[in-house]
This record gives sequence, C-alpha cells and structure tokens, in this order.
Amino acid sequence: MALLKSKTEAETPRQGVGKKSLWREYGEALIIALILALVVRAFVIQAFSIPSGSMVPTLLVGDYLLVNKFIYGIRNPFTNKVWIPVSTPKRWDIVVFIYPQDPSKDYIKRVVGLPGETVQIINKKLYVNGEHLETPHSVTTDPTVIPAPTSPLESPRDNFGPVVVAKDSYFVLGDNRDQSYDSRFWGPVPMDALRGKAMIIYFSWDGNHSVPAYVAFWKGLKGLVSHMAWDKESFRVRWDRIGKLVR
Repeated sequence: MALLKSKTEAETPRQGVGKKSLWREYGEALIIALILALVVRAFVIQAFSIPSGSMVPTLLVGDYLLVNKFIYGIRNPFTNKVWIPVSTPKRWDIVVFIYPQDPSKDYIKRVVGLPGETVQIINKKLYVNGEHLETPHSVTTDPTVIPAPTSPLESPRDNFGPVVVAKDSYFVLGDNRDQSYDSRFWGPVPMDALRGKAMIIYFSWDGNHSVPAYVAFWKGLKGLVSHMAWDKESFRVRWDRIGKLVR
C-alpha cells in the first residue's frame, strides 16, 4: 500500500533544496573566470613587456603590450604548433616568438623577409630579392660599418648574406639595428615558433629599469611621502604611449 502525504506536506517546499552557499557561488565564479582567462591567454591575447632597447624607437623599455595570438592560427598551447591556420605574417609585422636558441625566452622583432625570399644586408642597408627596401621605422646609431665577416667569429651586423629564407620561416630584424640580436646572428624564425602579432601598448613607464616595476613604483611613492613630490627619476608613467598601436 502506497504511503500518501498530506496536501499540506506535499505542497510545502523543502527548505534549502537547490540553494548554494555564498562561498560556493563565489568559488565557482572564480574557477570559471580563471578558466576563461587561461583560454584567452592561450589562444587569443597575451600580455608581454619590453625588457631591452632592440626595437627602439618603435618600442621602448618599459612598454607593456597586448599580442594577438589568434591572428597566425590556433595553436597547441603546449607545443605551439599550429592546429588551425588563420593567416601568415606580412612584411613589417612586429611579432613575438620563441627565441630559437633558448625556448624559455620570448623575443620581439619586425618581419623583413618572407619564405622563399633572398635577404641581404650591405653596409647596413636591407635588400630583399636584390631590391633595396627603405625602412623608415629603423635606426642606426653607430656610424662604424663592420665589414662582411670572413669567419664565424666575426659579426654579420652590417654586412650579411645573401641567404634564402626557408619554407615556413621568417627573417626578422630589430628596429634598433646596431643594438639588436636577430636573424642576422641566429637565422630565420620558424612559423611554429611564433607567438603572435603585437597590437597595442596598454601601459608604459620610464625610470630605473634596473629594478622591477613594482620596486621602481615604490621608490616613486616614497618620494611623494617624504618630499611631497613623486620621484620621477625612479618611476614615471608615459601617458602619451598608452593606447598606441604597434606598427
């Protein structure tokens, strides 16, 4: 015989059923946010900072960039190999890539040579397929011209090549030509080493770059507290660079 419940008991909602605790709701929201952040970082956009002057004047030490990781294809987040191709780098793109000689480091340079092209540098001037290309974004600061190397121990900085860029590889140079360690020294960058294309500067600061940004900021703040004036020598925001597109 079935056990029947009274109408009053059957219609009374059971207290607490289906209701989550406040801590559980916050925890689930935090986990979802972290997962989304990791997905975005792995496949869409990643932040990078500039630690050296190899891309001066385009990029300065203390610039913080957002890099489009999707533009050159959806990649395996562990091996960086392309799963789904989207596009390939164009000449003059500024790209972030895994440094071929040390995979633990990321470099940023400008693409100047595409697959199958012949790249040569003669007395600091860039030639692609025998044609001299003007590069208004680049600078040279050392008037000395280093002759073409005759041994691996000599520098190819000012006279290099000619070399043919391999398939699925890109020849890259720093805009600060005399102060850049790039494809002239260690060769083209394979497609599978690319991280993405630099898009925009979201923050930039100047000051004592020999220390981490938070240390420099603290020194600037100490100046405000002790001398009623921010210590600009230690930390100063470059407001004019924030929001600048990287080209």
